[in-house]
Amino acid sequence: MRRVSVVGNSGSGKTTLGKRLAALLRVPFLELDSVQHQPNWEPLPLEEFRARVAAVVAGDGWVIDGNYRAVRDLVWARADTVIWFDLPRGTVMRQVIRRTILRGAMRKELWNGNRETLRSLLSWDPEKSVVRWAWVKHADYRRRYSEASADPASAHLRFVRLRSRAEADAFLCDDALLDASRRDHASPGGDASPRDDASPGDTSPGGDASPGDTSPRDDVGGGTHLGE
Repeated sequence: MRRVSVVGNSGSGKTTLGKRLAALLRVPFLELDSVQHQPNWEPLPLEEFRARVAAVVAGDGWVIDGNYRAVRDLVWARADTVIWFDLPRGTVMRQVIRRTILRGAMRKELWNGNRETLRSLLSWDPEKSVVRWAWVKHADYRRRYSEASADPASAHLRFVRLRSRAEADAFLCDDALLDASRRDHASPGGDASPRDDASPGDTSPGGDASPGDTSPRDDVGGGTHLGE
């Protein structure tokens, strides 16, 4: 496992999961939202978005977090593993509401100067509210990734479906995963240096908002989702 796509609903915790995995594998981490959402929530033009993602996936190892269908062909063509963080809807909603309140109250910067606001909690428009987005997209993501995992076109990918935080923790502590990471970095040319964060190439300043749920969402509104 060297090139991993991490997917799942907004607020599930997949960004934190992705960062932890990238640290274990000692590979760059990329959060697609940090590329797509430019200042003032302006979406990056599609061609530039794809070009930036293509430059990352050309690498030997990486972990990429996000659901964008506009670049999924690029990511999955190079990936060897898809990790689907599929928590129950109730768990996701509790996490995303708590996170939005904390981010809005603290005025925490996510990416490129963008911030969530408490006002978004009152919106029923999923394009403007991460909370509403997480609610309406939950079933869609389950259908999408269930179908993708059974699609012959994805036969080259290993799908790992994690349905709880406990499963995620167990996966990250799996001896086979840790042993594979050690072998990769003990080989000639491997990076044996310890890591203090997810990667030098982590482009997501949004970071972790709270111990309960620390993952920035796939799209926080105010921009084009590009098939997210």
